[in-house]
Amino acid sequence: MNIERMETKQRMSRIVKHNGVIYLCGQVCADATQDITHQTQTMLDKVDSLLIQAGSDRKHMLSATIYLKTMDDFAKMNEVWDNWVPEGYAPARACVTADMAREALLVEISVVAAEITN
Repeated sequence: MNIERMETKQRMSRIVKHNGVIYLCGQVCADATQDITHQTQTMLDKVDSLLIQAGSDRKHMLSATIYLKTMDDFAKMNEVWDNWVPEGYAPARACVTADMAREALLVEISVVAAEITN
């Protein structure tokens, strides 16, 4: 069993790779003082960076689970999401409301992707 863990700390690894599948830990925004649009964009920017670091990209996402503090932000989050996901490459997705780890956080995402093979 070949499991590769990247950026591992006590509680979690930011990236885990196993059999060509990449699992990202939950990602949140860069600045929680901003609105849902900004929080969503900077969160997805972090996903981009981690996917590239792990040997993948948006076109290879298999699934995404999005956690929103309130469904009142669903439409604005989806505007950013729809512009970010390449046309024809939408992953399987779930979106739910959840209590956030910090009060100011409005959105979090967990992503599973396939590793790019040559």
